[in-house]
Amino acid sequence: MFEISTPILATFALYLIVMIVIGVWVYRRTSTLADFALGGRSLNAPTAALSAQASDMSGWLLLGLPGAVYAQGVGATWIAIGLAAGTYLNWLFVAPRLRTYTERASDAVSLSAYLESRFEDRTRLLRLVSAVVIVVFFTTYVASGLVAGGVLFEEVFGVDSTLAITVAVAVIVVYAFLGGFLAVSFTDVVQGTMMFLALLALPLVGIGLLGGFAALRNALTGESPALLDMGREASFSGGSWTGGEGIGFVAVVSLLAWGLGYFGQPHILARFMGIRSVRHIPTARRISTSWVVLTLAGASLVGLVGIGLLDQPLDNPETVFIALAQELLNPWVAGVLLAAVLAAIMSTADSQLIVASTALTEDFYRAFVNRTASDRVLVWVGRATVIAVAVAAYVIALGGGAVLDIVAYAWAGFGAAFGPVILLSLFWPGMTWAGALAGIVGGAGTVVLWQQIDVFSETGVYEMIPGWIVALVAIVAFNGLGKRPERVWSGAMDGAGEQETVTG
Repeated sequence: MFEISTPILATFALYLIVMIVIGVWVYRRTSTLADFALGGRSLNAPTAALSAQASDMSGWLLLGLPGAVYAQGVGATWIAIGLAAGTYLNWLFVAPRLRTYTERASDAVSLSAYLESRFEDRTRLLRLVSAVVIVVFFTTYVASGLVAGGVLFEEVFGVDSTLAITVAVAVIVVYAFLGGFLAVSFTDVVQGTMMFLALLALPLVGIGLLGGFAALRNALTGESPALLDMGREASFSGGSWTGGEGIGFVAVVSLLAWGLGYFGQPHILARFMGIRSVRHIPTARRISTSWVVLTLAGASLVGLVGIGLLDQPLDNPETVFIALAQELLNPWVAGVLLAAVLAAIMSTADSQLIVASTALTEDFYRAFVNRTASDRVLVWVGRATVIAVAVAAYVIALGGGAVLDIVAYAWAGFGAAFGPVILLSLFWPGMTWAGALAGIVGGAGTVVLWQQIDVFSETGVYEMIPGWIVALVAIVAFNGLGKRPERVWSGAMDGAGEQETVTG
């Protein structure tokens, strides 16, 4: 049984208290559904940037990615390149137009509401189907956060995984329930800062103890030269590393394709919708891109340093960050860094709970059950659905699974279902609701079926790629079945962040 360290326990407790205090403080500022779902579109550039990226990366940044690099070497970092590129392009191309268009689309507070208004869909099918996809995939995504929370508590406090996941879900729900989008965004700033500092400090300390980068390189080469080869994937088995196999073209493309997922992630797109003004976006883009590049580099180095420094090979590679923090650092410092893992988990799960809750409240309850519901009723329905989604995710999380595997599935689901649709909705005025609906169904359906059919799953192609292809083809093929919107969505953003013109 792991002996609980008083400094670590105290650090965790202080962190959780701060998160709850923020939730209580923001609770008094949450009186309408627009406040609960988008914070009244009041985020400044640093808050939007840190909130977007903290909610983006989740526990896999401190558990899944370091674990993959620990087991496979630098060949696993192709995914980081794709994510960094996707982050920049998403802020560059999607953020300005989505911020403008969602406000012009009857001040939409959800992606589903935006799509219905953008395409003037009077059948309401587009709103219903997109909301279903959001709820289903986010429930799975939240489950990945709970699994990561279970890993953290099990490793640090030695508790049973079921109890650990139970504690994780209880903690995550509390302040998401209280403060909605603003609480989530403000806590994300704290959490994103913690993640950033942790992923800079831990690998630098480890490299210093090894004697520098040259010593790290020698240690890795001594284990297996494949660990430093971008074209190979080392094999970790029985406590040692072997050369493994070369990384083929399909594998590289599949890892880079993670970057495509950014264009369709509702919890990230919500930050674009909630930023105060389009003029704040260039600054937010620079902050976000810098944060992502540095944290991905730090997470990759954590995996490599773990190989060089840890005396005993890990049974579970995803615990390499935790093991290094406990072994290398003063207990108080280790407590702060381990709390950063919890911050990473919470910063994503809470954002996902809010978006899923908004979909259930705005796109199901108000759209189909009670169109005249007051803001007070809608806010409380939103809070109730936070609990409902969390419970469903909790049940899924008890089934276990690797954090990165669960994230990969949900990330692909959103990326393929919404990525092509969102991009084309912002740049193709002639797109119709029929094309958008076909794209969502085609993209999501392909992701769901890809791993279920052996002939497809055995190709090793990440389901994001076929999902995107099918979605694009479906949009074009079925676009003619719908009526072109009467409103003209056109214009261009200039460098100063001028808003686009939407006429009609």
